[in-house]
Amino acid sequence: MSRNYKFHNQEFPYFVTFTIVNWIDVFTRREYKDIIVDSLKYCIKNKGLKLYAWVIMSNHVHLIIGTTDKPMQDILRDIKKYTARTILQAIADNVRESRAAWMLWHFERAGAKNPANENYQFWQVGSHPIELFGDKMIDQKLDYLHNNPVVAGWVDRPEDFLYSSARDYAGDKGLIDVELMC
Repeated sequence: MSRNYKFHNQEFPYFVTFTIVNWIDVFTRREYKDIIVDSLKYCIKNKGLKLYAWVIMSNHVHLIIGTTDKPMQDILRDIKKYTARTILQAIADNVRESRAAWMLWHFERAGAKNPANENYQFWQVGSHPIELFGDKMIDQKLDYLHNNPVVAGWVDRPEDFLYSSARDYAGDKGLIDVELMC
């Protein structure tokens, strides 16, 4: 069965995922995760992004988003374009990054396979938006998103993971101001 992954209704929140090509574990260093955090903050302030929940895993990002201004697909396009370019440069410039040549080689190979790219491809194509149209679905996606680091074995409780909105939902302050859904 085929799924039609598109933003059909800008009024509803959406669960989106974007994944690094070849599932490469890039987000093992704080400086790469901070690029995602800064980009999300910028889009909240300047592009009308409504961020309800988020988590950065080692090779993918989950978000629950909405919009007040620009279409969600445009905001996500901008986030992915900016973060890809900035993270690729950060990898290339990082003298402590032992995997830089290996990662850049993979991103270059992926870029060569996609005629829409000039040199590199960092993110897989698409973000698989899923419209969240009911409380049960919202709760399921919030739990799934926030429990990713627990399932990965990184923390015992979702709110212990710094790069997630789980802290906000537990009553603490996280890295990014989110709009709580419940």
